[in-house]
Amino acid sequence: MSNNKYKILVVDDEKNILSLISTVLDTSGYQTVTATGCGIAEMLFSSHHPDLVILDLGLPDKDGLTFIEWVRKTSITPVIVLSARNSEADKIAALDLGANDYVTKPFGTGELLARIRAALRAGHTASDGNTQSGDKLVISELVIDYPARSVYLGNREIRFTQTEYNIVAFLAENAGKMMTYSSIIKAVWGESTDPGSIKKLQVNMANIRKKLGLKPGEQSYIVNELNVGYRMRNTR
Repeated sequence: MSNNKYKILVVDDEKNILSLISTVLDTSGYQTVTATGCGIAEMLFSSHHPDLVILDLGLPDKDGLTFIEWVRKTSITPVIVLSARNSEADKIAALDLGANDYVTKPFGTGELLARIRAALRAGHTASDGNTQSGDKLVISELVIDYPARSVYLGNREIRFTQTEYNIVAFLAENAGKMMTYSSIIKAVWGESTDPGSIKKLQVNMANIRKKLGLKPGEQSYIVNELNVGYRMRNTR
């Protein structure tokens, strides 16, 4: 058995997928525990206390979304959905329920491992309560000074509006996790029924990216998944 401190629960009813992921994870130094349904997954989650879960949604006993709900009642353990479902509605539902990331099948093992590393960093930060180092959060050259409500890129202060700062701070506090449009809107503006809320968010985000010196399409600090949401990278 690997001595790696990270234990990963893989939940998928396709045995060939379980075998592939287990082999990739074992080779990469992780410990793996596998389940083919929600019921078994819940028992293994309670007994093994994994550091991360990789979850298929199309399971034989329950929908994988119910497992995310069950986990989030008591735990902040990172959950990466790995599913053949590629609709925006499925992605948004999973992320809004508390999934950290969403990868569609077929998938590249290199990409999956990168998503795992990012989710583990985010989970470690959240569980340790170290989202802020003192009163600051540092991601590469990006520094957020919470008491001063200031953001610096290297030695240069970025002049954000209050709304722009609130968006950046919220994404930074959830660094590594894909945040849906609705979750960002709720955090920044509160509950909103304004049909133009997403457009308002996108305009603000365009201004943020411009002030950070990002070119259109460049995803240095902030990753955008079209029609789903945004994620602040843990590291650049």
